Amino acid sequence: MSQVNPVFEKNYHFYLEEIAKVDLDAIQDILGCRVEGDQVVVPFFGEEYRVAPSGITDASNQWPGYIVCVVLAKYILRCPAAAPAGDGWVSFKDFKATSHFTNINYFASDTEQAIVKGFGGRLAELAEACRQTGGVPHEDGMPYDLCMRFDALPRVSLLLLFNDWDDEFPAGGTVLFNKQAEAYLDPESLAVTSAYLAKRLNHICEKG
Repeated sequence: MSQVNPVFEKNYHFYLEEIAKVDLDAIQDILGCRVEGDQVVVPFFGEEYRVAPSGITDASNQWPGYIVCVVLAKYILRCPAAAPAGDGWVSFKDFKATSHFTNINYFASDTEQAIVKGFGGRLAELAEACRQTGGVPHEDGMPYDLCMRFDALPRVSLLLLFNDWDDEFPAGGTVLFNKQAEAYLDPESLAVTSAYLAKRLNHICEKG
């Protein structure tokens, strides 16, 4: 972390100090994670990360980067007292706490527009990138060319809806969230999570 922004590093260590105060045994069933000693093992888009007061690491025991650390830390620190009831999908703007204009703009630019810009006219490549990121087809009668579900975290799922361009309409897409996601992550972290997905899909496509 020697080249990390000092503000990021300060925030990172603050999160670690707060995680040290958490009763891990009390939250593991609510979050759907497992606890090993003083570590919480959290899957994020299918890859396991270890969160402990000493630090957050990936499967290679490396620091995974600030964005991933923030999402994982917020997930643990915001653990609700009990798993919320209800199901279904909602849009980002439907979350009660999503009133800050910046968050909505960020979601639009770094999630929706990033996916449309990267995959307009490349439906098959998007489907393959989704598969490599752990996405599974979601068959629910939705009128989209592509409908893929991702388990970002054990209690936080994303639904990517995408229509490719044709002779009459441009490409368009969005990401929905399971209704309970707001109980586990704040709106800013949810926007960051969907933007992470968009960036990862584009990165896979660029590599391929």
